[in-house]
Amino acid sequence: MFEFAWPWVFVLLPLPLLARRLMPRARPLSSALKVPFYAELSQRGGGGPGNLRNLLLLSVIWILLVTTAARPQWYGEPISQTTSARDLLVAVDISGSMETPDMVINGRPAMRIDAVKAVVGDFVERRKGDRLGLVLFGTRAYLQAPLTYDRQTVGTLLREAQIGFAGQGTAIGDAIGLSVKRLMQRPAEHRVLILLTDGANTAGEVAPLKAAELAAQAGVTVYTIGVGADEMVQPGLLGSRFGARRINPSRDLDSKTLKAIADRTGGRYFRARNPQELAQIYDELDRLEPVKQEAASYRPLKSLFTWPLGLALLLAFLWAAVPLLANARPGKARAIGRAESRLGKSGRRPAQRSGAL
Repeated sequence: MFEFAWPWVFVLLPLPLLARRLMPRARPLSSALKVPFYAELSQRGGGGPGNLRNLLLLSVIWILLVTTAARPQWYGEPISQTTSARDLLVAVDISGSMETPDMVINGRPAMRIDAVKAVVGDFVERRKGDRLGLVLFGTRAYLQAPLTYDRQTVGTLLREAQIGFAGQGTAIGDAIGLSVKRLMQRPAEHRVLILLTDGANTAGEVAPLKAAELAAQAGVTVYTIGVGADEMVQPGLLGSRFGARRINPSRDLDSKTLKAIADRTGGRYFRARNPQELAQIYDELDRLEPVKQEAASYRPLKSLFTWPLGLALLLAFLWAAVPLLANARPGKARAIGRAESRLGKSGRRPAQRSGAL
């Protein structure tokens, strides 16, 4: 839809006519300079067909300038957009134990962190409308991606996470504390933290249960996920089956503390022994924390003032350039040169019309 942002500017259209009628005429002055081409100047400033063309051209330029000042613009069709008031942080353990190859992806052994990146990446992509953030923790916890609607960037930063960058320990309490601090900085109806780890709290300054109390006071719901298989075959000598034994790679997982954290904050504790269970957990989280669909729409706005302004500048340039080009024709230049030559030889001026500049 086309419209003018400031349509009242068109009241200025008759301003040049009012100025011509109301302002006093300039008093005639005595001739200060005699020029041989006064007749040509009279045709541009006085009556005649040339002056009529100039008047029409200047009128069009003035109309275009007023149209530019009125700010013409075009509104496009309404575009619907879904928004949510939820802030959701995902805290992922990148300690050394996440390299344990007790997961199976496409029939091949895979490290825990690879399964987490694949499943959590899909979960992040599905959270359209939520503000998402990413916290990575090991011995220390740090914010990798602040809360944002840019799901693609959050997924990219998760895939680029490297084991050991935050240390080899596991600071669960610090990760919760940092997440609560970030979530409290943003107003939201519902704040959610999803914490994923494969071990127990072995580092950091804040105890996990103390951090859970802070989260509960701040209205943050914490869902905890324990990752790791219950059984794994450890190869024997030189990778052969001879001397192979079965071990529990998740013996260090503190499920009791993770469950207590979830209970104190109104969340739930989940156990993921393989990628399939991990995917089911995030499907369950989608059900427990559905994306809030809030109807919102906007209409794209495109400003069009450059078109009348550009046309006005082009016409003004032509109005000024055409007389200069006409006066610079070779024939006229030679006639002026001959007149000046005769004037120089005789020492007196020929009869001519005069006018004041």
